[in-house]
Amino acid sequence: MKILIPVKRVEDPECKIRIGPDETGILQEGLKFKLNPFDEIAVEEGLRLVAKHSGEVVVVSLGGKEVHEQLRHALAMGAARAIWINHTQALDQMSIAQALAKVVAAEKPDLVLMGKQAIDDDQNQVGQYLAEYAQMPQATFASKQDTLDSEAEKNKQPGVLLSADGASVVVMREVDGGLLQVECALPAVVTVDLRLNQPRYASLPGIMKAKSKPIAEFSCAALGVDTSNHLKIQKLVKPAQRKAGVLVPDVASLVDKLRNEAKVL
Repeated sequence: MKILIPVKRVEDPECKIRIGPDETGILQEGLKFKLNPFDEIAVEEGLRLVAKHSGEVVVVSLGGKEVHEQLRHALAMGAARAIWINHTQALDQMSIAQALAKVVAAEKPDLVLMGKQAIDDDQNQVGQYLAEYAQMPQATFASKQDTLDSEAEKNKQPGVLLSADGASVVVMREVDGGLLQVECALPAVVTVDLRLNQPRYASLPGIMKAKSKPIAEFSCAALGVDTSNHLKIQKLVKPAQRKAGVLVPDVASLVDKLRNEAKVL
């Protein structure tokens, strides 16, 4: 089977994020970048699926040449090849999904796996838009299947399961009330959640092999994608700082503050 995995370059959350002077973006100087953690989980899941059923994992990313670092990381993990959509300007989620839909149409994957959201903007939209544009069924927030006997087995086996005939995929997804099992006919789009698996570290042989694996280049113009933005950022603001806590001498004082100051009672 062929599994296509969109991946995104995001700011390392360990870095200090600073808002730019125009208040519509963040300052890039001094920031470190990494592969979006949810996308890394998707790559790991794709590798587990092809190890069990054979096939290849293809990763795709959109951005400037700097995204090669994240593509090479996915290749070092074990992906077979990569696709780079060369576009340096900001795009909204609909345009990104349209570009990915063009790649899906060209590659014809059996399954599209991707992170449920990127940790930089937390929009959680591209997977759903992609399923619509590509006219595929979708299952979102794929979590760990809870049917294996031991934790060791869970760490080896894919959480996204194929049916016996290979015509559908079974996903355990997280919902507000617990877990919900969903089955989709293939080809399908599946977005993955945080607890699906633990991504592997890229080995030294994998890193060396990644240097020679192919990265095909496309542009939005060549793919016929409308790059006009439907979304405009008006202003970014820092989160409000939390106030220091207050010690109270007794329960009566606590209840008084909750009722008269916090207004929660």
